[in-house]
Amino acid sequence: MSEKIASVNVGCSNSKKLKWFAWGTGGLIVFIGLLVFVVFLVLHPSKPSFNLEDVTVYQFNVSKVPPFAITIIMQVTLSSRNPNSRIGVEYQPLHVYATYRDQQITMAYLLPPTYQGHKEPVVWSPPLTGYDMPISPYSQQSSDQDWHAGVVLMNIKLQGDVKWKVGTWISPKYHLYVHCPANIRFGDLSNGGPNLIKGQPVDHCDVEIAS
Repeated sequence: MSEKIASVNVGCSNSKKLKWFAWGTGGLIVFIGLLVFVVFLVLHPSKPSFNLEDVTVYQFNVSKVPPFAITIIMQVTLSSRNPNSRIGVEYQPLHVYATYRDQQITMAYLLPPTYQGHKEPVVWSPPLTGYDMPISPYSQQSSDQDWHAGVVLMNIKLQGDVKWKVGTWISPKYHLYVHCPANIRFGDLSNGGPNLIKGQPVDHCDVEIAS
């Protein structure tokens, strides 16, 4: 009888030890997480910078009769730099596309997930295409004017989610918006449309990060 009582006492003792161990481990994990989060707040990460390095347009046509549409084949080169010396940036799948007069004129190109380390640059060169992308009559008239002026202002946009990384801690998702204006200057228009056009970035890209 005494042996059974001793066995029960040992079982209860072991159960209590396991509970205390579980509570202690959980508390330690929470403490480390809070510590890293506080460090993250103190470091106050700066948003990455973006530049539009190159724009090459291989084909650009606008229909002259309704329904109005644009066909375009182009390739852009975007670069990003992480200015933080202690915080990494995790880019979730990002979407890149081109707009004209606030209308999307290419399909969105999906960039793969990318990790950007401390002070590291990242370069992407996605192709952007749009076949018979519908535009408004106003945009068609504006494109006709721009065509004869020899320059079209387009915008290269990038959207997606990013996360900050400090050590093993990863932040919740934040939404990234990047807006890069570029002047597309036409050369010879005698054949109804140029075969190759080099674009010129207007300024540095605007970057927004929102929760």
